[in-house]
Amino acid sequence: MLTAVALCAVGAEKIVSNELRKLKISVSESGFGRIRFKADLDGIYRCLMGLRAADRILLEIAWFKAADFDALFEGVRQQPFEEYIPPGMGLRVAKVRTNRSVLGAETSVQAVVHKAAADRLCAKRKINRLPENVEEAELRVYIEKDQASILLDLSGEPLFKRGYRIKGGTAPLRETTAAAIILHSGWRRKFPLYDPFCGSGTIAIEAALYAWDIAPGLGRAFAMDRLLLGDSKASQRIRQEYLEKADFSRLVRIGGSDSDPTSAVDAKLNMERAIALSGKKGPQNPPLFKVLPMEKAEIPDSMRDTTRNEQDEPGFIITNPPYGRRLSDTENAEKTYSEMRKLSSRFPGWKLAVITDNSGFESFFGKKADSCREITNGAIRSYLYQYEKLEG
Repeated sequence: MLTAVALCAVGAEKIVSNELRKLKISVSESGFGRIRFKADLDGIYRCLMGLRAADRILLEIAWFKAADFDALFEGVRQQPFEEYIPPGMGLRVAKVRTNRSVLGAETSVQAVVHKAAADRLCAKRKINRLPENVEEAELRVYIEKDQASILLDLSGEPLFKRGYRIKGGTAPLRETTAAAIILHSGWRRKFPLYDPFCGSGTIAIEAALYAWDIAPGLGRAFAMDRLLLGDSKASQRIRQEYLEKADFSRLVRIGGSDSDPTSAVDAKLNMERAIALSGKKGPQNPPLFKVLPMEKAEIPDSMRDTTRNEQDEPGFIITNPPYGRRLSDTENAEKTYSEMRKLSSRFPGWKLAVITDNSGFESFFGKKADSCREITNGAIRSYLYQYEKLEG
C-alpha cells in the first residue's frame, strides 16, 4: 500500500474524506487542507481521475523527525528517489510549509531538500548533476512539530484544471471549490439546480458531471503517468472503469443565467467541452444558460416537475455572486447581495447556498443563514452561507 495526501480547500476536508471512503480508500488523518490516506496503485488512479473536491494528490515518500538541517538532509538523502523519478527528468522543490518547528526558514529548507535529493539521484545514476531545462518532478515539504513529510506530486497541473474551461470569466470559481460547495449543500440529481450568477458555468457544469457520474479527470493526463510509479495499463483500466459508469441518460434539471452575454456563451461552450472530454455521446438535456439579470431570474419551466410536490422536494440555488474583494468593487457587490432578496419570491421554498468573501453577507441579504462555514477559493478566505428554505 502507498501513503498519499490529498490537498484541498480549507473547509473541504470532510467532503474529500467522504469521497475517499466512497472509493473504499482508508483515510489515516485529516488536517487543514490535507487528508492522508493509504491506497494501492489502482486506488491512486481512482483518486486522480475521480475526486471532485481535491486539488492535488501527492505521494508521501518519507515522514521523519527533522529538528535540524543535518537531520533533514540525511532523512531526505536516504529516500529512494531513483525508484520514482526517471532518468533524464529534473527535480524541483515546489513548495515548503513549516509550522511549530525549529526549522522555520522555508527557503533554507527548500535548498537543503533539493540538494539532498539531487545528491541521492546523482550518486545512484553516476552523474555529476541533474539535467536542466527538462521536465521536472515536483517535491513538496511539510514540517509540523519537527516532523518532516516529503511528498512527490502525482497530479501535474492542479486537479481543478479539468480541461473543459475555455474561458474563465473575470473572477472564476475553482472547479474543485464548486464541487465542494455542491456536495456541502446536500444537492442530489433528482432536484433542480439553478445558478443566477453562472459566469463561465462552473457550478452548473460540476453539478451535471456529478449527476451523470462523469469522473472529472477523464479528459486529462497526470504527472504520475510520466513517473516510474506510473502504469499505463492500470491507468487505462481505471479510465475505462469510470467511463462505463458515466450515464447521460439520467434526467438532470440544471441551468443558469448571467447578465453578461459573453458569460452565458462561455458557459455553454464550457459545458459542451466538458461533455466532449467524457468520451461518450452527449445527453439529450444538457444544462441551459441564458442571458438574464439575477433580479429577473425565475424557475424555468423545464425545471418544474408536475409529478412531484415542489414544496416537498424543492430545488437548489447554488451560486457565486460577484466578490467585492476579487473584483475590487465592494460597494456594488454589497448592493447585489441586497438585491438577492428578490430570489425569495421567484424561487419560493427553494434552498439557497451562496459562497462569498463577505463576512457580512447575512446583513445585506436580510436574513441569518441556517448554517455558515468557512471555505477557501484559491487563496481567498470565503464563506458558504446556506438557507434551508426561501420564503416567498
